[in-house]
Amino acid sequence: MSNSMRDLIVGEAELDDEEDDESFDEETGETRERTRNRDEDMDDSSEEDEDDDDEEEARKIREGFIVDEDEDEDEDLVEDEDERRKRRKRKRRQEREEEAQLDEEDLDLIGENIPEWERKQPSESKFKRLKRGHRDGDARGTERRGLNDIFSDEEDEDVAEDRAYARPSHRADAEDMADFIEDDFLEDEDERTRQMEDMEVARPRDKGIAGRIIDRAGLDKDALEDMEAIFGNGEDYQWALDEEEEEEERQREEQTLELKDVFEPSQLAEKLLTDEDNAIRFTDEPERFQLDRKPFKHLNIQGEQFKEEIQWIADLMWPKKQLSGDLHGPFQKAVGKVLEYFVLEDLEVPYVFQHRKDYLIHARKIRNPEHRDDPEAPEYIVNAEKLLTQDDLWRILELDIKYRSLFEKRGTLEKTYDNLRRFAQANDDMVPEMLNQAVTMEELQDLQDYINFQYASQLKDIAAMNGVVKGNKRPGAKSSVFERVRKSNAYKFVKAYGISPDRLAQNALREGKKVISDDEQSFPIDLADSLTDSDFPTGDQVMYQARHMYAEELFMSPRMRKHFRQHFYMMGEISCHRTDKGLRRIDEAHPYYEIKYLINQTISDLARRPELFLKMMRAEEEGLIEVRLRLQNEKEFRRQLQTEFISDNYSELADAWNEERKKVLDLAFTKLEKVIAKGVKDSLRTACQEELLKLCREEYSKRLDQAPYKPKGMVLGTTPRVLALSNGMGDPARDPVFWVWVEEDGRVIEHGKFGNLARDESQREAFVELVERRKPDVIGVSGFATETHRLVRDVESLVNEKRLTGPEFLDPDSDEYRTELLEIVIVNDEVARLYKDSPRAQADHPTLSSNTRYCVALARYLQNPMKEYAALGKDVTSLLFNPCQHLLPPEKLLKHLETSMVDMVNLCGVDINEAVGDVYTANLLPYIAGLGPRKATSVIKAINTNGGVVNSRDELVGDPDNNKLPVVGPRVWNNCASFLYIEYDATNPTSEPLDNTRVHPEDYELGRKMAADALELDEEDVKAETDENGAGAIVRKLFKEDEQEKVNELILEEYAEQLEKNYNQRKRATLETIRAELQAPYEELRRNFSTLNPDQIFVMFTGETKDSLAEGMIVPVNLRVVKDDFAIAKLDCGIEGRIEAHEVSHRSNGSIRDVIHVGQTVQAKIVDLNRKEFLAKLTLREDALRRPYKKHNDHDRGTWDFRLEDDDKEALREKDKTTGRTQRVIKHPLFKPFNSTQAEEFLGSQAQGDVVIRPSSKGNDHLTVTWKVADGVYQHIDVLELQKETEFSVGKTLRIGGKYTYSDLDELIVDHVKAMAKKVDEMMGHEKFKKGSVADAEKWLTSYSDANPVRSVYLFCLNPKRAGYFYLCFKASKTSPINMWDVKVVPNAFEMKGNQYPYMLALCNGFKLRFNSEMSKLQQMRR
Repeated sequence: MSNSMRDLIVGEAELDDEEDDESFDEETGETRERTRNRDEDMDDSSEEDEDDDDEEEARKIREGFIVDEDEDEDEDLVEDEDERRKRRKRKRRQEREEEAQLDEEDLDLIGENIPEWERKQPSESKFKRLKRGHRDGDARGTERRGLNDIFSDEEDEDVAEDRAYARPSHRADAEDMADFIEDDFLEDEDERTRQMEDMEVARPRDKGIAGRIIDRAGLDKDALEDMEAIFGNGEDYQWALDEEEEEEERQREEQTLELKDVFEPSQLAEKLLTDEDNAIRFTDEPERFQLDRKPFKHLNIQGEQFKEEIQWIADLMWPKKQLSGDLHGPFQKAVGKVLEYFVLEDLEVPYVFQHRKDYLIHARKIRNPEHRDDPEAPEYIVNAEKLLTQDDLWRILELDIKYRSLFEKRGTLEKTYDNLRRFAQANDDMVPEMLNQAVTMEELQDLQDYINFQYASQLKDIAAMNGVVKGNKRPGAKSSVFERVRKSNAYKFVKAYGISPDRLAQNALREGKKVISDDEQSFPIDLADSLTDSDFPTGDQVMYQARHMYAEELFMSPRMRKHFRQHFYMMGEISCHRTDKGLRRIDEAHPYYEIKYLINQTISDLARRPELFLKMMRAEEEGLIEVRLRLQNEKEFRRQLQTEFISDNYSELADAWNEERKKVLDLAFTKLEKVIAKGVKDSLRTACQEELLKLCREEYSKRLDQAPYKPKGMVLGTTPRVLALSNGMGDPARDPVFWVWVEEDGRVIEHGKFGNLARDESQREAFVELVERRKPDVIGVSGFATETHRLVRDVESLVNEKRLTGPEFLDPDSDEYRTELLEIVIVNDEVARLYKDSPRAQADHPTLSSNTRYCVALARYLQNPMKEYAALGKDVTSLLFNPCQHLLPPEKLLKHLETSMVDMVNLCGVDINEAVGDVYTANLLPYIAGLGPRKATSVIKAINTNGGVVNSRDELVGDPDNNKLPVVGPRVWNNCASFLYIEYDATNPTSEPLDNTRVHPEDYELGRKMAADALELDEEDVKAETDENGAGAIVRKLFKEDEQEKVNELILEEYAEQLEKNYNQRKRATLETIRAELQAPYEELRRNFSTLNPDQIFVMFTGETKDSLAEGMIVPVNLRVVKDDFAIAKLDCGIEGRIEAHEVSHRSNGSIRDVIHVGQTVQAKIVDLNRKEFLAKLTLREDALRRPYKKHNDHDRGTWDFRLEDDDKEALREKDKTTGRTQRVIKHPLFKPFNSTQAEEFLGSQAQGDVVIRPSSKGNDHLTVTWKVADGVYQHIDVLELQKETEFSVGKTLRIGGKYTYSDLDELIVDHVKAMAKKVDEMMGHEKFKKGSVADAEKWLTSYSDANPVRSVYLFCLNPKRAGYFYLCFKASKTSPINMWDVKVVPNAFEMKGNQYPYMLALCNGFKLRFNSEMSKLQQMRR
């Protein structure tokens, strides 16, 4: 690279880093020397004014549209009146100064009249502007553009140049690529263009180099006066300019910018700011209802149709409820009532469950047998049976959406059939009959297939009548053949089978009286010969086509499909058969091995293990398994079907026709079996997904159902003060231990590091000082390394040894204050791991390290697990709730998990005023009943508009008297009111106590009545109290006098009976809720904080489950200590293993040091695994290692194909013998006996950059290193081994690609793979890297170019097809194509076009340099 070019690139780097030898003038956008002065031409102030205007306009755009989290992004742009006036004044001054300039022709004329006058040539600044628009791009003539002009990475500013009033050129560029001046950041291009056009209006001519300002012309006062006398001062036309200015100002005021004018559609969709999102936001209907019902907005289900839906849902749910038979009627009524609340009243699940509980139970009043002996005992007792749970309500909501889809499809079919009757005089009684009976989408699809087949020509005619013309079908198409048969004589042979397909299906279904087939009077071949015609000229053709026609009609018969479907569900058996691909791919370590030879599984068997069938379907999709569905009694089923079809006659003629009928059945059976089996498998997959989704939801609900850790002596729900510690990935004996102190309000007050807490006395004293000074309620510890269990032990021993206690608390038993030793809690860190390096964490705590942020998340998890899970948003699906959840569709999983969060958030409620001021609490708002992510942001914005504080629940729907705008509409308010609470302020006479309870405002009068009765106030007392102190006075009085316990004396049954009798309202459960809330408002109802059990802790610290690490497994271990009688080894997962002397060798004489040595990696078998102590007992005995690990297989001969399994193993052994290949084992902790697929599956759950060393298919002088480049992208590196001592030893020289050479595997991993992984991280962390697919990158480039047609842009994206490669994608302008260059990652560098670049800035500069060079060559060639 030349020195000048190197200086140019270094100069850009320096400009980026703002180094000391140069400074950046923010006002002019130019760089200037700090150490020496330069003569500069005089700047004209009007150019600066122009820049000021541009900056001011850009600032207004930013303020209006790029808002922070607390503001709504669609806030209108507001311009201050004073600012507008100043801008107009500046513009007028600028225009006057422009008119005072001399243009090019004026200066030429002056030169002719004053020969001694010579124009000065402007001096160019050393640093040019980082970006030039197309208008001034050619001002330098033919001079080559510099590197800084191409793909500039600096933020654009309108920079004043020395030639202050050089007019821009309008000469069009020859090619799109000639103007490839890149701008990485958005700016207000329209405003810049408008101002430049204003300049051109004032000076419309353009000839070569622009003129100079008057001062630079060197004219004296007399010359100026002469010039004005000749040319005038321009004021004659001032009126025209004033009118133009007024018109422009009016147009600017009328023009309103919208978000879609500024941001890309993808950005608006991501931020939920599209027009559709805004419609949802401002529609007074629960957000979740709007989204779910969006496809069915036009449907209106009412009357009989609504009753039919109730019946349909109740019939689907009843079999799983396991209630007594006499409750079927009440159950159906409860379903109907719930559906009424959902559909007619728009009430969400939490509202119905909380405030309509009485309709979810069946209460029966029975005589109390104890009343005879005890007259004071109640005469009647109420026996309540729960009919519907909260999970059932979500299921009803889900089935409502499914029914709408069913209803819509049925309506479409009804309309189609009505058209056939009206226009084609079709009269098919079977269609309306089956339509009324259809209760599944499969049955409706059967009818649609039947109509399309049976009435194909009529439907085509009707479509033509309506102006819908479809493409002609090719003559050989199946449907056209059947139409020919239907119109030919051959169709008479179809009718000669003696029974219609529909009637045959009715026989099979046992519907109506059985109809026997009639035999024709002639033999089939004779009849066929008599029916020949031009379409089918021979008898054989007639018979062939007739058989297939009848088989097709039987195949299309909805009733016959129904008959087959019923039998497949009842008698179906599923078996797996491995494909040739799966034969070798699925070995005993493969997760699909448990299904490889699985056979004869009934549908009920698979219903009990839903994950098993989902694995089958996934393996089938991957081409490893064929899932076959067969009937258990297929022969009997076929025989029974033939019985329904054949005639009862006994003759040679009857036998001939029955033989024909059997041939038809054979044809139809194959087709029906195929389509029904596919449908049943799809339905079974959906059912299994629902079961697995239910399991995931239940597990998530358990994790959410945790109250904050309860400090000693405090009530449940009190937020603790937490000291959280973690060693991260380090060893607490050698690496720092990070800690944070978090107050109960979630603020991080103090943080730091400790050294070795086990042996370093100074560090131990520092820990003691911190605990005694801060007095935490609990110490939380966690980490993502096995060594964390040592940190836990160190802290526990330190607390016990130093007698470190928590704060004092009142002992309820002794009524004295006392203290207890601090509790050390091992915290579930699944949320903390996601949080520590997330953009959210970096925004919350930009100055804290990753491990410290991890500690912050641990502390907050102890303070409120629900808030931490809510803050994850959509990332919650990355948590593990079930080992097989990867088999579920992500969108379904997210939806089900969100329902758990909705349940729990509404159970706990949200302090609305806290949510307005606290982002973490605001994360809960989208899950409140009636709200969602769109409405939640709208609520916060509206509350801030109203002053930032909500004083009462009623205020949320607006309070005109106090100038409060509505926050939500009446329907949404009805849903959310009781779940948004407002702290009761006893000192505020207008504060409503019931606003701080779970009582809905609709039930406030009941609460006040109960409070009055508890205080034994009569109506006059109540009236006097409320007249004086407002409606909430009675409840305030109850709280003030501390008489809440008196509500327990009230007999609520009488209240409930009066309400039901007088108002037809069932409120018994609601009254119970009111009683509880009057005693303890919004009491914590979640369970106590749940601590992890030893198995969960083991999995969290080691990453090993019972499936991945178990007794009997053979694993590589590294020997750390070798003594005469035992050895200590370390497993890959970090736990220690002990090997006794007798477990090393069967030979008793001699020392084990003769057999093994420190640092050696050996294969060992796990004899015992102590998960609590993180210890394993191992054996190295050869006889033990010869017995491979086998998972427990409880299959019997009827459900596992042992014979095929043995045959496959033998075949593989024979194949290995033929090829001469043996399984290779290398003593290295990263070595795995995997093939490529297994390696990818193993690395799938590992971190980016992780490595597996495995055998190579190229022979024993090769190894393959597989490493994870990114999710779903793995690079397989071929390693050639040289200087091998034996065939199976690792070569002393390892070579990759003939270019890189290493001495051992560890050096290769560090210097080659890890070096490339570091470069991949650098690339993917760069601002120019675009996540997602190549299509996403192309879409982004296209969208950017459409929004900025004259700009160029480039970015990097992953090449998923070539591991280790990235694409450099660039687009010159809107009309230019998207170009892609390959960028290869090599150790410590990036390689592009044969050149290597050590870091990203060099790569970006290299691209610009290369592109500039190629464009120059292209332009020269075209000249």
